[in-house]
Amino acid sequence: MDLIEARYLIETPMDPEKIATIMAGEQSSGTFVRVAGETDELRERCSARVLSIRELTPANQPSLQSAYLTARGVTGPYRRAEIRIGFPTGNIGRNLATLASTVSGNLYDLGEITGLKLIDLKLPKPYRDLYDYPVAGTKGTRARMNVQDRPFFGTIIKPNVGMRTPDIANLVEQLCEAGVDFIKDDEVCANPESSPLAERIPAVMGRVRRYRDRTGRDVMIAFNITDETDAMRKHADLIEKEGGACAMVSMNWAGLSALQTLRKSTGLVLHGHRNGFGAFSRHPLLGMAFPAYQTLYRLTGMDHMHVHGMGGKFCDEDSEVQASAQICAHPLAPENGDEDHVLPVFSSGQWAGTVPATHDAVGSADFMFLAGGGILAHPSGPAAGITSLRQAWEACEAGISLEHHAKTNSALSEALSFYGAKG
Repeated sequence: MDLIEARYLIETPMDPEKIATIMAGEQSSGTFVRVAGETDELRERCSARVLSIRELTPANQPSLQSAYLTARGVTGPYRRAEIRIGFPTGNIGRNLATLASTVSGNLYDLGEITGLKLIDLKLPKPYRDLYDYPVAGTKGTRARMNVQDRPFFGTIIKPNVGMRTPDIANLVEQLCEAGVDFIKDDEVCANPESSPLAERIPAVMGRVRRYRDRTGRDVMIAFNITDETDAMRKHADLIEKEGGACAMVSMNWAGLSALQTLRKSTGLVLHGHRNGFGAFSRHPLLGMAFPAYQTLYRLTGMDHMHVHGMGGKFCDEDSEVQASAQICAHPLAPENGDEDHVLPVFSSGQWAGTVPATHDAVGSADFMFLAGGGILAHPSGPAAGITSLRQAWEACEAGISLEHHAKTNSALSEALSFYGAKG
């Protein structure tokens, strides 16, 4: 029997083995009492299996409150454990929303627990193969953009929202001339009144096509098409009609099923923005960690996935960002190869000074590095901002410090003086 293996961190004042059994039953064929029709054959075929339990150091205080426990006068100590549960793939079939409901669902609401976090998911290859693969991923994005042996350097349209279409088109043209590889909309700018997609896509792509025809160099634009499902498909069709290659989606708010539908309807590269991920992940004993999260969203066929940034402006430890980036480079099923990789995207407070940490975290050039202010606010302009990133990468590849390389590279020198002074 093929099993989807889910790994959890739980906290409970009860016996973790008992709680693991409750979790397995709740999310497969059982409930709190045996019911009519629940035959031994059905239980053998459809019941989830508790695969392992590893008890950890307990806590004196609960991480979360439970009216269920309070009503019964149950108190600590609050035992913590890492448990693994295997769910039969036959219970789910090719149904991503139900997969998410199975490995998460009501588990977060169980009265017996004072903490539960889904840490990781492991899929058997036959089950992974039921879902879409990336159309480009890392290797395909390199081929489409003709960028080899270095990271992709890109930026974000700033100000975040409010610019009118002609101003955005002018900025894109300026950024193309500056030498960026990739330009994306901000996550809060999708289809605003100031620059609706029906107007923005043709205007921007007109500039990009002219630049492409004149120079032979392509720049990938990720238009933010986050919207109702049919509207996203319509926006994607317009991007393709105008010669574009990429669409950005806010994964959490579009949702798994809508993204599956989008993937089926377009050959565009899908750039996955994870804004709102902190609501799932930030509490150590509630929600979902990135390894599990990225598994679910990669099954929609994402090509790029944000992982935040090293030394960035968000709450993540650098070790978390590094682990998130590295897991993107691993196939969901161990037997799969390059076709099952997604491109990790570093963003949030990035500039030339954070390139070395990113280089060390990934261990290769297979990542996208997005700098908004780190390019657009450079004292000598966006072209110098892009040059400063490339010069920082040159220093990393040569094994020398940024400060040493900056002695003969003015764009990097200015970046170190300007951004370094800001903290």
